[in-house]
Amino acid sequence: MSPARGNKYMTASPATRVLGVVAVAAALLMALLGLIVSPADVVQGQAVRMLYLHVPSIWIAYGAFVLTAVSSALFLIRSRRREDSGRHHDRLAGAAAEVGVVFAGITLVTGMLWGRVTWGTYWQWDARLTTTVLLFVTYLGYLALRRLPADPMIRGRRSAVMALISIINVPIVHFSVDWWRTLHQKASLSVGRRPEITGEMYWTLLYSTLAVTIVASWLIVHRYRVIRLEELRDEEALNALIASRLREDE
Repeated sequence: MSPARGNKYMTASPATRVLGVVAVAAALLMALLGLIVSPADVVQGQAVRMLYLHVPSIWIAYGAFVLTAVSSALFLIRSRRREDSGRHHDRLAGAAAEVGVVFAGITLVTGMLWGRVTWGTYWQWDARLTTTVLLFVTYLGYLALRRLPADPMIRGRRSAVMALISIINVPIVHFSVDWWRTLHQKASLSVGRRPEITGEMYWTLLYSTLAVTIVASWLIVHRYRVIRLEELRDEEALNALIASRLREDE
């Protein structure tokens, strides 16, 4: 990789470093509030503390997948106007999807632990749980598609189309507790609806959502940088191979 092209992405920018420090501090305060300051719930007991990670994680997954869809749409629009255009949006889509899958996985794990305490079992084929698993698997498929060997632009267009199809699952997951009779409780935080929790637990949950958002933003920035470095590595390897073949032909 040539220094001129790679130096920009080899090290984090000052702004990214600040974001990282803020993310770590926010996560530590979130742990303090969630594990010590916030009280146990009257009904759920200590199990309510898992909601401070469970609920923000699914919201981050939603947001990351929406960002993937929007970036994919912009990539398709720009790549139609000019070949090899819009690669920035394709990288952003990939980075956001990776982070979204991580937080969707965290949602499933914490949900299973919460279910073991409150329902007595790790898993039920509940509408919310089932649709969340489908969402998780769908975006795993999206990431697998991005790894298939192909021309970068062709692979980007295929991935973008799949991202636009996959985003349909997000509202299905979110509204599953309203559309079907489920064991899962109604959304703890929802626009236009009275929150299911109040007091210190409510404010701790709001802060946890903010903290996890900061952490996710930091992860997306770094994943974008790694994706770009991988592209530069592949380009350098291809150029070296072409140069080697040319020398052999001389």
